[in-house]
Amino acid sequence: MLDKLADIRREYSRGGLDRQDLHDDPIVQFDAWLKDIIDTGLPDPTAMTVATVDANGQPSQRIVLLKDVSPDGFVFYTNLGSRKAEELKQNPRISLHFPWHIIERQVKVCGVVESLSSLEVSKYFLSRPRESQLAAWASQQSRPISTRQLLMSKFAEVKDKFAKGQVPLPSFWGGYRVIPHEIEFWQGGEHRLHDRFVYRRQPDNTWQIERLMP
Repeated sequence: MLDKLADIRREYSRGGLDRQDLHDDPIVQFDAWLKDIIDTGLPDPTAMTVATVDANGQPSQRIVLLKDVSPDGFVFYTNLGSRKAEELKQNPRISLHFPWHIIERQVKVCGVVESLSSLEVSKYFLSRPRESQLAAWASQQSRPISTRQLLMSKFAEVKDKFAKGQVPLPSFWGGYRVIPHEIEFWQGGEHRLHDRFVYRRQPDNTWQIERLMP
């Protein structure tokens, strides 16, 4: 199979993307494309790749779920002791990628993060399923663990500890808002002649739109 990898390809033919198709506001445009992917029934349509960089310049990526988007930015939540959180402390620059290949689209976001307020974090945490709240307490995200059985044992301990009443917000759990300065929309095209448009934030907070070569 490995010797066949170079031959794996397909044609993109769902349609092109012109400047007149784009809204002047990239968040409005993103909302429209997000609705399109949700309407397909694709599992985890809000899944995005989150890329951070450590102190040595080593990039790292992982899949995270987008939990809110507004003119203020893109929101996600995490354990504040995780690798991504530690890297964002040192370098707040971040990139998001939405791989919507089923409709032959991609969106890339570049920006910087700001920490969410305790009120925002608490409100979202309390809206999560109880088991997810307990899992947040049980897992020291990104830390080594010898067996899955040990993880499940920690989960059982936490479940017993908070058997009665509301699960409190862990002090080590929070969220980020990605404030974008660049958002790129990619639409697959025939013969690899894809359509790419990038929005770049200007000093007056307006957006400049430019077509890119594929």
